Amino acid sequence: MAPVTLRSVKKSYGAFATIHGVDIDIADGEFVVLVGPSGCGKSTLLRMIAGLETVTSGDISISSRVVNEIEPKDRDIAMVFQNYALYPHMSVARNMAFSLEHRGGSKTEIAERVSWAADILGLTPLLERFPRQLSGGQRQRVAMGRAIVRNPQVFLFDEPLSNLDAKLRVVMRGEIKGLHQRLGVTTVYVTHDQVEAMTMADKIVVMNAGRVEQCGAPLELYDRPANPFVAGFIGSPAMNFIKGRLTADGFEADGVVLPLPPGPTSGNAIYGIRPEHFELVNQGLTATVLLVEPMGSETQVTMMLGKHQVIGVFRERVQSQPGATIQVQPDLASIHLFDAATNQRLN
Repeated sequence: MAPVTLRSVKKSYGAFATIHGVDIDIADGEFVVLVGPSGCGKSTLLRMIAGLETVTSGDISISSRVVNEIEPKDRDIAMVFQNYALYPHMSVARNMAFSLEHRGGSKTEIAERVSWAADILGLTPLLERFPRQLSGGQRQRVAMGRAIVRNPQVFLFDEPLSNLDAKLRVVMRGEIKGLHQRLGVTTVYVTHDQVEAMTMADKIVVMNAGRVEQCGAPLELYDRPANPFVAGFIGSPAMNFIKGRLTADGFEADGVVLPLPPGPTSGNAIYGIRPEHFELVNQGLTATVLLVEPMGSETQVTMMLGKHQVIGVFRERVQSQPGATIQVQPDLASIHLFDAATNQRLN
């Protein structure tokens, strides 16, 4: 295990800059998820930690040692990729043992490490099979086993669940989190899926266009996003945003007046409310129903508040037809306000 530190890290390809002075502190044994849309720089940053990409400027340290000029094989890290990268002509056991054999470990030690990792991952009955005989989830377990046997200081995961179906992704993210809890190895995990980030991370780093937008615990980012980008990226369905003006009477937006929590009462702002923080009430804001999507345990309703289309998620089973009106109210304690000019949080 080891802490990982990034200080003023930049990456450029000629005149084109992709990473713009990133600072991140990852504690010993912490599970940190880098999340953001495609092209935000999260995989580039992971590859720089691994040594697969050079650092243009700044420093990357593993266990207090600057590793900018150190070869990947000497960084004491192990990486799991989106594609499993297994050797098709080798058995599961040989795939897991290959890196140790390449490093010249003894046969007894290698066999013990493979047996230990296979037991952790439930691969013992599959050790003599070949990759073509395995399911997608089993192949990903083998890829993880290949990383585990090396007993590295740091695990790096680059979107490892992207090739799996939805049901298997849920299973595998639980297995990866459980593996981290068992081994306690510092882990950096890249994904574009905010659900993976929320459910797995000790700390989330939200990236956008090569910069860190916000870094913190999952519920901290959910409860107090720093700006509309983070607010809209964390949470599903995404937060609703309405542009308007703060007044003493409430938030005015194209003829609709929305309630405000205590705080600023003047200036242009962006009003944010998550779908799950709308309530059905007897008397409140009149919303016109556009679409009702029953989910079983909850109902998702797309609706119009004046000229603004928003989504509400309700525990009640909404039976209203499109064109009907319902009465809704946002939870005052869950309203987010952002400055319209700077996008910075106001409350």
